[in-house]
Amino acid sequence: MVFSNNDEGLINKKLPKELLLRIFSFLDIVTLCRCAQISKAWNILALDGSNWQRIDLFNFQTDVEGRVVENISKRCGGFLRKLSLRGCIGVGDSSLKTFAQNCRNIEHLNLNGCTKITDSTCYSLSRFCSKLKHLDLTSCVSITNSSLKGISEGCRHLEYLNLSWCDQITKDGVEALVRGCRGLRALLLRGCTQLEDEALKHIQNYCHELVSLNLQSCSRVTDDGVVQLCRGCPRLQALCLSGCGSLTDASLTALALNCPRLQILEAARCSHLTDAGFTLLARNCHDLEKMDLEECILITDRTLTQLSIHCPKLQALAAGPCVAVDSLFAGREPVPLRAHHGRRHPAPEQQPLWPREAAGAGAGQLPAHHRRGPGAPGALPWPGAPGALRLPAGHPSRHQAHAGAAPSRQGPRLLRTRHPADGRGRGRAAALQVLCPPLTARRPRRPPSGGLCVPFSTITQLC
Repeated sequence: MVFSNNDEGLINKKLPKELLLRIFSFLDIVTLCRCAQISKAWNILALDGSNWQRIDLFNFQTDVEGRVVENISKRCGGFLRKLSLRGCIGVGDSSLKTFAQNCRNIEHLNLNGCTKITDSTCYSLSRFCSKLKHLDLTSCVSITNSSLKGISEGCRHLEYLNLSWCDQITKDGVEALVRGCRGLRALLLRGCTQLEDEALKHIQNYCHELVSLNLQSCSRVTDDGVVQLCRGCPRLQALCLSGCGSLTDASLTALALNCPRLQILEAARCSHLTDAGFTLLARNCHDLEKMDLEECILITDRTLTQLSIHCPKLQALAAGPCVAVDSLFAGREPVPLRAHHGRRHPAPEQQPLWPREAAGAGAGQLPAHHRRGPGAPGALPWPGAPGALRLPAGHPSRHQAHAGAAPSRQGPRLLRTRHPADGRGRGRAAALQVLCPPLTARRPRRPPSGGLCVPFSTITQLC
């Protein structure tokens, strides 16, 4: 019996244990551990498996070892749906095998930065975790094609897979994966430098529901692979091709003709792309919201003008250092900032292709020039940040450009310049960010410093 006559807590006498258990279900892991130290009754309720359906151990990453994961799996069992071990470098294959055996209803598993795991972990997940939908294996450098074959055989409901910086993956592993996981909607392959066009052809043949794809730094990919991909994945909404230096306007043409729902395109360091390709893209993909065109040295003001006219939902554009677009500011003085009262466009329905990574999540193990995408050094700057400029009020809107109407008096578009002191300008032209229309951006809330007042030893109460 949970409550006895000797338990003098008034709340324990007034509220039934079912109601207290329901209250505990809304608490985070730290608060639950605090409650577990109040009394024996609360210890039983706080450590009940139903309260541990979602666990994030990132804040304890330096203390988490395999034994902790094993004990959590035994305590939670079939209740656990979501587990994040991001940055827990002390966790290995044996503990994750025990975890897979005990938590067979797991749907969301984050192993980002768990560098000790090998193909053995993927075999265990394939054998016991058939309900897995979201799997993050970022920086698990020991993962090979064998892991992808095992995942495809046992985790056929997989929708999201992050294999960034798993540089042993080749086209054979991708083929094995997509043959079994045909419902994939997001596939991140950043830094998988051995991938070639053949891998994209396999994705085109089997992943017709694909929405997000990241091929950053896959330098062996050419126009042939991108063209095939676009023909087989018409629902594509987010695509990263940054660092694929051999791409030309043929890839942009394929995107324009086959992927009208495209919302996010990153093509930084693709130096062969020109105004012709981006003009066709702008005229066909009107839902574009974010673009990264840094170091696309052949584009000019024409690209920016076409995007402004044909892409009314465009929120952010990084277009520097591109010397050819400097004339956009020649001889013009910025006008004062003022609030924009126009309509707001809804945010994309899908999750970001490259989520913001917290500091210490394994990102420090990668070269600085590889860590691009929102939230990383060299990424798109925050909209609404200090130092913003606005185009003159006479800059024509999309509708005025077609109708020949007089310049609008409404809030002009916002431009973000990169300060030369930030160390990323490399002495060349400043980057631009164009917001059409301007939106109010909120920075993510940070946890208060010193907020973890509970020692890690309380976590081991799960033993």
